[in-house]
Amino acid sequence: MISQAMADQMSEEGAQLRRVAVIGGGTMGRGIAQVAAMGGLETTLFDVDASALERAQQAIAGALQKGVELGKVPAEAAERARTHLRTSSQLEDAARGADLVIEAVPEEIALKITTFRALDRIAPPHAVLATNTSALSITEIAGATERPERVIGMHFFNPVHLMRLVEVVRALQTSDATLAVAFAAARRMGKEPVQVNESPGFVTTRVNALIGNEAFYMLQEGVASAADIDQALKLGLNHPMGPFELVDLVGLDTRLKILRFLHQTLGEKYRPCPLLEKYVQAGRLGRKAGQGVYDYRSPKTGA
Repeated sequence: MISQAMADQMSEEGAQLRRVAVIGGGTMGRGIAQVAAMGGLETTLFDVDASALERAQQAIAGALQKGVELGKVPAEAAERARTHLRTSSQLEDAARGADLVIEAVPEEIALKITTFRALDRIAPPHAVLATNTSALSITEIAGATERPERVIGMHFFNPVHLMRLVEVVRALQTSDATLAVAFAAARRMGKEPVQVNESPGFVTTRVNALIGNEAFYMLQEGVASAADIDQALKLGLNHPMGPFELVDLVGLDTRLKILRFLHQTLGEKYRPCPLLEKYVQAGRLGRKAGQGVYDYRSPKTGA
């Protein structure tokens, strides 16, 4: 429960929050940049790869246009996003004037620590540094900086422009003021933040990892087809996507990395299913590879 004092602090921080830098032009980074710009925040999307930025711009433009056509995004919100978003392939240019920096690089702890050390040198002293990690230790990431009290987790969900939840994950060192900034930013972006104290996998990732891993065990054992398992969870448990549809969207390699981390930190119940390991070894990584549990190169069929 948020106290009145914390609510007042969030309101104050929200009023002062103007500039956001998003680090990483992949699926999550471009989604975060889109909703930040739609919220009226001056947003810079950074990636070292200029072609990744070009793809991100095309994807954002397409999502905004589709939203307007479907009547889900007001035309003025789409125009606001276009005017408030820019891209850069220079980290200093993106981060040096930011009030909030949100990192969305691949889910590798060494890469995230290297990124945060660089951001710590570049971003203004008052800036909050947030990570979009879905499972890794924010306390460890914060410890690599000279401002650990201003480091926090902001775990968005894919597709960012449609999913309302943001897990705001408090590390051991995170201050109340930093928590207020993250909550205010999430609400500016049209999201519903929930506070989570750091634990491996937070809330949703721990539950999703178990469901997805068990689905792979059932597929491996021949309990049902992938399509029927997906259909059963959608109709019986009211899930918007089946576990195999979801893992194909997220990426089987990403899910495997998360399960390995949770297995290491939380124990045997998170041991990755051998079938998932086999799919990743075969390059069946999901939609991004054209084939995962389902084959996207031809009409959808179960594995």
